[in-house]
Amino acid sequence: MAVDDHSPSRRGRNVTARKRAPKKRKPLDETRLRDLALHYAARFATTGAKLEGYLARKIRERGVIEDEDGRTVELDVTGLVTRLIELGYVNDDAYARAKSRDLTHRGYGARRVEQALWAAGVEEPVREAHAPSEAEARRAAILLAKKRRFGPFGADQPDEEQTDRIAVQKLRDKQIAAMLRAGHVFEHVRFILDASRVDEIDEWLDEAQTQEADDKSQESGLW
Repeated sequence: MAVDDHSPSRRGRNVTARKRAPKKRKPLDETRLRDLALHYAARFATTGAKLEGYLARKIRERGVIEDEDGRTVELDVTGLVTRLIELGYVNDDAYARAKSRDLTHRGYGARRVEQALWAAGVEEPVREAHAPSEAEARRAAILLAKKRRFGPFGADQPDEEQTDRIAVQKLRDKQIAAMLRAGHVFEHVRFILDASRVDEIDEWLDEAQTQEADDKSQESGLW
């Protein structure tokens, strides 16, 4: 039996197929590349390296226009990114400062901050400038322990005299591993998990904050 190509159901399927067909993007020229870069920089906090990688990917996806002789036009991606940095649309220092603050406020340690900034193409001097201070690193470790209810922040601490020591050690090992994965140094992890009271941890944080305040006072010439 022949199928009526003009039947309502067939027409509906044809319309749907046409709607689903992906729209072919025009190859990139300097103007379109610049517009992509500006749009990306306006939407996302980024670095020069991340923006350059994004533009390179778009060139691979969409291709580049050809000149009158059929030769591919060379687009100066590095020059475009450099110009946006000069204009202040892209700022690695501001990105590193914001990223470091965001990660520590979420409970991540200095190593995770370093890894994130390295992955974003931030150069070493800028990464070092925005590494968490000792007080910030301790505060972030405490925050994670509170969120995960580790150490003395747990609802009920097991009594090692009445609890299976193997189970206690397994729990401690899991908590250590979780905090190390979050980028915290072992010294901080051990102190928090070994603390018998939350007060001890508060004093430990106060110590670092006081030292940091004293150091800043000396640097500013107030002492």
